[in-house]
Amino acid sequence: MFYYLFTYLKQFDVPGAGMFEYISFRSGLAIITSLIISMVYGKKIIRFLQRKQIGEEIRDLGLEGQYAKVGTPTMGGIIIIASIIIPTLLFTKLENIYIILMIVTTIWLGFVGFLDDYIKVFKKNKEGLSGKFKIIGQIGIGIIVGFTMYFSDDIVVRENPAVLSAEQNINSEQTQAVDVKSTITTIPFVKGHEFDYASLVSFMGKYKQPAAWIVFILISIFIITAVSNGANLTDGLDGLATGVSAINVITLGIFAYLSGNIIYSDYLNIMYIPNISELVIFASAVIGAAIGFLWYNSYPAQIFMGDTGSLTFGGIIAVFAILVRKELLIPLLCAIFLVENLSVIIQVSYFKYTKRKYGEGRRIFKMSPLHHHYQKSGYPEPKIVTRFWIVGIMLAVLTVITLKIR
Repeated sequence: MFYYLFTYLKQFDVPGAGMFEYISFRSGLAIITSLIISMVYGKKIIRFLQRKQIGEEIRDLGLEGQYAKVGTPTMGGIIIIASIIIPTLLFTKLENIYIILMIVTTIWLGFVGFLDDYIKVFKKNKEGLSGKFKIIGQIGIGIIVGFTMYFSDDIVVRENPAVLSAEQNINSEQTQAVDVKSTITTIPFVKGHEFDYASLVSFMGKYKQPAAWIVFILISIFIITAVSNGANLTDGLDGLATGVSAINVITLGIFAYLSGNIIYSDYLNIMYIPNISELVIFASAVIGAAIGFLWYNSYPAQIFMGDTGSLTFGGIIAVFAILVRKELLIPLLCAIFLVENLSVIIQVSYFKYTKRKYGEGRRIFKMSPLHHHYQKSGYPEPKIVTRFWIVGIMLAVLTVITLKIR
């Protein structure tokens, strides 16, 4: 909203109005505003939740310090969502299709998570929202994102973006830049650094391109479901999911900035995506929300994000990666979420297998998800969280480095 206000005021030569044209300036305002909302109003929301006795019910898992968490306010994802949406509405170009998709994703999965928390807290049903309804919600947003990317004329990739210096002869022969609908994405460790989903269905001849989009949509649904569930499973220790999510969003914000800048994308030889840099402002709002929430969510936590926050964070990361065409880097960037998911799958599968074969279930890990395995092994909670953050930072650095490894 402020962008449109100050763009209008610029014609009257209002001092400073032109600053709102810059992504960096609006990103700075977004992160500051998000921090203020999450830190100032977060405390008020915590007090409100305490008065309403909206606290966490803890299952007996035999973990150290477990019962100290009983009664800690949950549904803190409300703070996160408000801290993301308000700065986004204030400082972004609201007609930008990428911003629209991120707002829809945030509200959509936030609502799914809210329903789950509401059933757990108010209906006293520890199972929460049925798993199939969560999956339906995740599939729904995947379909919305996939079909929007297919049908929207505003979502394109620019082929052959020419970058001319002042010294170059404007009359020299240049390959003309063309904006195209494309199923191209980024893939590391190959010479071209790009992969086209159409190559998977090349046998379909003239139907190859529509089939490629179907493949793309199915992969998008899988990624959104996997990452949002991974974030949900990671949210088991104070500050763990919040910190890891912040690291992932910072990395994706860098990708959005580089892919949306014609000079940097040309230098790094990565695809140029027009108008994608507006997502840097959204990423700034998410980072501010995560850091501000971490103020209260770090050990010992004064509030938990609940599914309202964890599903939202996971969905934001997944959809953001899809929009910047970096979804195939998710296994590296979000390896912590991936390992948390796999630890549960392996544990459950092995337990069922050994129960059928030996008559009693056996376990590979002391407990799953993986962070509880380390907790059972005697590691203090803050040490586990800090080390997971360090691993997350290392993975983020490696993910960025892949831009130059071919």
